[in-house]
Amino acid sequence: MAGIVNVVGFLAVKKLTTNVTGHFAYFVDEIFKFNFWQGFAYFLYIFFFFFGSFVSSLIVEITSKKSQRLNYIIPIIIESSILLLLAAFGQFLFSENPNLFAYSLLFAMGLQNSLVTTISNATVRTTHLTGLFTDLGIELSQLFFYKQKDQKDKLYSSIKLRLTIITFFFLGGLLGGILYSTLNLYVLAIAAAVLIIGVIYDDLKLKIIIQTRNHNEDKKFGR
Repeated sequence: MAGIVNVVGFLAVKKLTTNVTGHFAYFVDEIFKFNFWQGFAYFLYIFFFFFGSFVSSLIVEITSKKSQRLNYIIPIIIESSILLLLAAFGQFLFSENPNLFAYSLLFAMGLQNSLVTTISNATVRTTHLTGLFTDLGIELSQLFFYKQKDQKDKLYSSIKLRLTIITFFFLGGLLGGILYSTLNLYVLAIAAAVLIIGVIYDDLKLKIIIQTRNHNEDKKFGR
């Protein structure tokens, strides 16, 4: 999903919309050139990604006290809604204010990055690849030094996870680039659908696990 958003955002507004590293460099550059208005626009790129992360974490903290299932469903619903709205009305927004279009995508990506980071205990990030390639490089080097089976198994599992995320980011970007030429911003609806399908799948999987567990307990105790 992040791969799709990354490519579509870049093709639409020629800006990165899944991370803010480059925007910070542009922000500093514009400030040194005394282009304060343009610098402020780049600052808002950074701010909306941060604000999305803040909102996501706030929702998780509030809802976790009420329901463990709601603490990730609500941010995903918000993110999906933003993508669907941009798919439907993004062309008008893009023609009127391209920056606002980019801010919306950055806010959505901030939501997602914070959510995944929180629920994975900072093991996984999905909106950009810098941290993933850094962690992958570290873990591949550790294979030369960690010899115990449990350590190697843990490393292999982590490396597999990171390679999976990188692969799907690449496939999402490839899909977004191919479909953008024909579907334009409606490609974002596909990204939203991926999120919604993921929530439905996760909910069904959880229900099956609970039913199986209850069934096994009933058989064990003869109920």
